[in-house]
Amino acid sequence: MSSHREAPGISQDPVADNTDLYAFVSPDRPNYVTIIANYIPLEYPPGGPNFFEFGDDVRYDIHIDNNGDGRADITYQFRFTTKVRNGETFLYNTGQITSLDSPNWNRPQFYSVTKVKGGSSEVLKNGLTCPPVNIGPRSIPNYGSLAGAAVHALPGGGSVFAGQRQEAFFVDLGSVFDLLDLRPFQNLHLIPSPAAPGVNSLSGFNVHSIALQVPAKSLTRDGSSPTDVSSPKSVVGIWATASRRTAVMREADGSVAESGPWRQVSRLGNPLINEAVIPMGDKDRWNAVGPDKDSQFAKYYEHPEVAKLMPVIYPGVFPNLAGLTAARADLVAILLTGIPDGIVPGFQNYTGAVQADMLRLNMAVPPASSPNTLGLIGGDAAGFPNGRRLADDVVTVELRAIAGVTYPLVQPAYTPDGAASLVEDGSSGPETPTPYPGSFPYMNNPLDGYSVQPPA
Repeated sequence: MSSHREAPGISQDPVADNTDLYAFVSPDRPNYVTIIANYIPLEYPPGGPNFFEFGDDVRYDIHIDNNGDGRADITYQFRFTTKVRNGETFLYNTGQITSLDSPNWNRPQFYSVTKVKGGSSEVLKNGLTCPPVNIGPRSIPNYGSLAGAAVHALPGGGSVFAGQRQEAFFVDLGSVFDLLDLRPFQNLHLIPSPAAPGVNSLSGFNVHSIALQVPAKSLTRDGSSPTDVSSPKSVVGIWATASRRTAVMREADGSVAESGPWRQVSRLGNPLINEAVIPMGDKDRWNAVGPDKDSQFAKYYEHPEVAKLMPVIYPGVFPNLAGLTAARADLVAILLTGIPDGIVPGFQNYTGAVQADMLRLNMAVPPASSPNTLGLIGGDAAGFPNGRRLADDVVTVELRAIAGVTYPLVQPAYTPDGAASLVEDGSSGPETPTPYPGSFPYMNNPLDGYSVQPPA
């Protein structure tokens, strides 16, 4: 997945696990930027009576670098508090939940939003309500109304939402981790089978999302509106993290006390990096450091393991890739520095020489009128790796980039293998509704526990 269960340590701590990060110019409010940070992987909708929720003991952060040093210039911090209304029942709800203040909702969750900038912290809002999880149609007859009521206004014209959503990411996990047996190409595999359509392994699951929409000018280094695509001021780097207190004490009565400074336990910028680029021995360390320390991991971007495996797993399909031993300057540019001006006509999202894994967004690029899910390699500069939209097929984009499609950007004489521009896992996004909702927070309402059926 984009970063679900991607490192040994965080796989044991799903409440603090960054799963996906999205950032895009809002299609219905082009002067605003939307950032969505997802946490808690593989939420099976019927999973009660203790349903999924944000951790009261976790600090969730969204960071913005607007001067290219790989360090946060602006951070939005989110802290959650859970209230138990009736400790004498095991039930999440004791009747229908028809409003966010319903007394039948036994375990509501509230949160605060704090903005940190220039060494100063400002609490933007406190006591904001999350929507409940989507239990089922009898418990929550109109989930959409509750989700809509959980969209809160922020000072300065922004909006925020925190709560359960339907999983938006799509990938054929079964094929990817079974020796990269991509179903549309498994007839070419080292252990061949007839080609078949891809499967979205995340269909039927939910996730917890923190969605933030703010004016684009509030993210630039000088407060100006980003209108010039070629200007460095139009580009920001974005990543999300989760942190826990250093010290934990478990008392005899079952209670837990925490103290000490915060320590980062998970982070996410570009999709699939800690999942499939960083090797096992460095995954936990990668999660613990900031993007400004990423030069120590550059060798993994320059010589990705998947690029070495593809010619072996698909014999004769990627001969040119097998002979490509030079450091992958194209991947370093795309993922660690941004793409400089002049490489892709009319586009750049370069943040400077500092190598930092951030989701880079040129906020002066307007939303596409006809989006292409392959983003920049599909001719759509409003999509990944210029930020990331919900429908962007990042698995296919990164597979094709690793297979050599983007290498001619830095070595024009290189000819990618014919399969490089075709390779894909074959999965696709949620079937209904399609496309994704056109207004904030843009992700679909979560699947309810009653209606979801186990896989056949």
